[in-house]
Amino acid sequence: MYICICNAVTDDHIYEVAASCADLAELTMRTGCGSNCGSCLNAAAELLVKARAACVMPQSALLNLGTMCNR
Repeated sequence: MYICICNAVTDDHIYEVAASCADLAELTMRTGCGSNCGSCLNAAAELLVKARAACVMPQSALLNLGTMCNR
């Protein structure tokens, strides 16, 4: 789905770059999202938060890391 019509930035593109973006300003710099009319900035900010949260490994996964690979 297009988040930024002006620069043809999709939600998939935001998810792709979110892990390496420190904040919304960096997302705008890297994708162009929000750099024209700015009407997409709220949606882009929400997606950035969701995408970054999805990149974080849950604590339970960290506790079990490697337990299935023991030889």
